[in-house]
This record gives sequence, structure tokens and C-alpha cells, in this order.
Amino acid sequence: MDDAARTVNGSAQVGSSAQRAEPPGKGEKLADWADGRLGVYSLAKANMRKVFPDHWSFMLGEICLYSFLILILTGVYLTLFFEPSGAEVVYHGTYQPLNGIIMTKAYESTLHISFDVRGGLLIRQIHHWAALVFVAGMLVHMMRVFFTGAFRKPREVNWLFGWLLLFLAILTGLTGYSLPDDLLSGTGVRFADGAILSIPIVGSYVSMFLFGGEFPGHDIISRFFPIHVLLLPGIMLGLVVAHLILVFYHKHTQYPGPGRDQKSVIGMPFLPVYMAKAGGFFFLVFGILAVIGGIATINPVWAFGPYRPDLVTTGAQPDWYLGFSEGLIRVMPGWEINAWGHTLELGVFIPFSLFPLFMLAIGVYPFIETWITGDKREHHILDRPRNAPVRTGLGVAWLSEYFVLLIGGGNDVVATHLHLSINSITWFVRISVFVVPVLAFVVTKRICLGLQRRDRDKVLHGRETGLIKLLPHGEYVEVHEPLGQGSLFVLTQHEQNPPYEIGPLEDANGVRRKVTVAQRVRASLARGMYGPDTHIPKPTKEEYRELSNRDH
Repeated sequence: MDDAARTVNGSAQVGSSAQRAEPPGKGEKLADWADGRLGVYSLAKANMRKVFPDHWSFMLGEICLYSFLILILTGVYLTLFFEPSGAEVVYHGTYQPLNGIIMTKAYESTLHISFDVRGGLLIRQIHHWAALVFVAGMLVHMMRVFFTGAFRKPREVNWLFGWLLLFLAILTGLTGYSLPDDLLSGTGVRFADGAILSIPIVGSYVSMFLFGGEFPGHDIISRFFPIHVLLLPGIMLGLVVAHLILVFYHKHTQYPGPGRDQKSVIGMPFLPVYMAKAGGFFFLVFGILAVIGGIATINPVWAFGPYRPDLVTTGAQPDWYLGFSEGLIRVMPGWEINAWGHTLELGVFIPFSLFPLFMLAIGVYPFIETWITGDKREHHILDRPRNAPVRTGLGVAWLSEYFVLLIGGGNDVVATHLHLSINSITWFVRISVFVVPVLAFVVTKRICLGLQRRDRDKVLHGRETGLIKLLPHGEYVEVHEPLGQGSLFVLTQHEQNPPYEIGPLEDANGVRRKVTVAQRVRASLARGMYGPDTHIPKPTKEEYRELSNRDH
């Protein structure tokens, strides 16, 4: 009788609980609807808890991403007021010094944005500063990837995506820099037209096609505008998304340390820790760019005036990321060849061809190194730059070449500010183009070998403490403190594999093997990059134990 009562009461309790259950909220219904059609729950479960290592150098890529987002936001605002037209008008606006001056509608709308649109000048300057930070961030980010070997398998494709982003960012900056049609940007367009005209046979046809006739024409601004605001940013946005997807798919690289190997990652989960830090960092970058845009004037187009083909600005300089190409042309001797009624301007065409070749060398380097080493393994642990002295030397040599040519691209500004002869600066750059990269490579390689030698001494003898001890027989020695296991692992975890070799030219039967030219080139490059002269041998276990026991 009691059991039946308890059963009835239990049923009543269950029924009352079911009646009190609240219906699912709108957010839960939306989540269930999206998961049933897109599978977002399983996708989020697999990726939202992905671990990301915490190191300050990894924020360089975030600076690029946030600068790109700021460029899109500010660019949309500027597009609402800019008029991409080469039609001429007479200016009657707020800026009195230019009243009554004939100019294009593009330049007039730029003045309107700067002086009449609420917040227009601030947005213009944030946009320009964000472009400079974006390109600088990508260059420094790629150098970090290069020096640490993060481009190795399976990230070669991601390296190409980053390289394409850098190349497209330079082109986007060139087109955006030219849109205001002021005297400074018009001088840059004229410089580009001169480089195009130097192309043999087809140069004049390409120029006529781009400008819609003889330079400057009336079509170049209206053609640059969709390229700058639609075509190039659309491609770059797709590359950014693909780049981030591959970062998630391959997992993030990490610096060597205890507990870190090719299969495990030590860091913070993507949600909520990493996302919270990333959100705060975005607003920090935005705030800094807003402060710089508010207090540091950049590209004051009203000071240059509208573009006129018969005028040029004093000290006309492109943005820093294009100084490389201009430096090549400025320091090149004015060589030319006249034959069969045609002139080939080698003084312009050779530098114009070298710039994309320099960029191409950056893009294909990961594949060249993989071919030289023959290493097909996946690499998720970064190299210390000192342990790859040849690669580090090549990177420093490229940077030194860039800065030398940057001086060449601004030789007139350097001459006027330092009171030097422009001819002396030009000849200095011409010589330094060949000498400085070689010196930079040699010095960098020597520094890396010295750091390797210091690491070897630290492993064998420990860290210097600065304490001096008097031995019983009167000798003074410095006390060394043994390194911890974590420090020993960091200093000795790198591999020192022998370089690729062709092997014996004859087999066991005395038959001469066929050796291709590619094999000989690969063996020579492998000896130069990974031969005995490129590293200090790591301490062996026997050496460490022997010295440890002796010290004890």
C-alpha cells in the first residue's frame, strides 16, 4: 500500500517538474537552427579550444590583420565622399590659397574631405598611417617567419599567401597614393609611366592603354579607383581568410622549450583567453593609429597643389615601401642602346626588372631550401636564428640592400638635410649595393657562429655567476652555476644534419655514375648552407658528463 503511494507521488513530482520546465530561449533556438543546417557546434568544438602559443613576436601578424581591418573601415568612409574623375573644374572652396585654381574633381573632392567633411581629415590620415603600418607589419612579420624557419613544411603555401599579400599591398598603396591627383602623387604616376615606357617594344602601347592616350590622360584616376577600392582589397581579403584558415589547420608554430615538440602545443585556448586578448589588442592598435592620425600630419595634399605635367615637387618621395624601386632607378647609370631607329633605356628597364626579381626571390625561397636539404618532414618547432647562420645572413643581407636603396631613393632629401653632394651619395649607393650585402652576410654569419660557441660553453661549463673563488694552491677561478634542464634543452634541441652529398662517382664495379648538373648545384649549395663551416658542433653527452663530473 505504501509502495503504491510512493509510486503515485513520484509520478506526480515528475509531472510537476515537466510542467515547470521553461521553453528554450531565442538564442538557444537560433543556435539549434544554425547547428542543424551548418554544423557550427562541431566546428566550434573542434577549433574554439585550439591552443595558441603566447609570444610577443606572434602579435606582428595581428598588427597586420587589425591594420587591414582599419583600412577597410576608413576606406569605406572615404569612398562616400571621393569623386574619381579627371574632369577639370575651378576650385571655390574652404581652402583660400587654392581658390580660382584649375584642378581635377578628384583633387577637389580630396580637399573637400580634408576641410569640409566632419572628421574627414582625421579619417584620411588614419587611413594613410594604417597603410604604412600594414605594409611595415607584414614585412617584419615575414622576416620573423623567415629567420625562425616557420615557412617550412607544411606552411610553404601560407608563406606564398603572405608574400602575395605583401606584393598586393604595395600595388594597393601605389594606386591609393595616386588617387588625390596632387602634385606629389602625380609625380609618382609620372615616374611609373616612365618605367612602363622603358619596356621594349610594348612599353608605349601599355602606357597608352593605361592612361587612355598620351600621359597624363583623363582615365587613369577612374581606372585606379575600382582597382584600389574593389579589385585588390577583394583579393587581399580572400588571401587573409585563407591565411587564417591554414594557421588554424596547421596549428601554430612555437619556440623551442621544455614540453614542446612536433605534436604538442603549449599556450592558451582560442576561447576565451586568446580572443579576449586579441580584442583588446585590436582596440589598442586602432587607438594608437587614431592618435597618430590626429597629431602627425601625413600627405598634406593642399600644400602641394594640383598636378601639372610641367611641374614637379621638391623632394618628391614615395611612401617608404616603394623607395626600394625608386632607389634602383635613381642610382642606375643612364645607359641606353640606339639601334634601328629604336632606343632601349637600360638605365630604367634594368632596375624596373630587378624589383620583381627581388620579390620573386623572397616568394620561392622556402622551396629552394627544401630542395637543398631534401627534408620532407613537418616542422612545428621554430629555429633559433643563430642555429641557421647562412639563412640569417641572407635575410640580413636582403634588409641591408633594401636600406641602401632606400637611401638612393631619397638621395635628394639626404643631400639637402645633411648638406652633402648628391653625386657623392649616388656613388656611395652604387658601390654599397654590391659591397654592403656581402659585408652584412659575413658579419651576421660570424655573429651567429659566435653565439653558437657561447651556447656550447654555457652547456658544458654553466652560467657565469661573477663569484671569484680562491683555490688552496692559490689559483683564482670563477664559479659557474649549472644550467637547468629547461635551458639545456633549448640550447641543444636543434638538429645538425649533414648536408646533401653526391657520393662516390663510381659504384662498386667501377662503373661511373651519371651526375646531373642539378645534383652538383644542390651539393654545392648544401655545403655552403649546412657544411662544417656553418655551425659549431653541439656538445655530446660524453663531454657534458665528463665536465660535470670533473666540476663536481
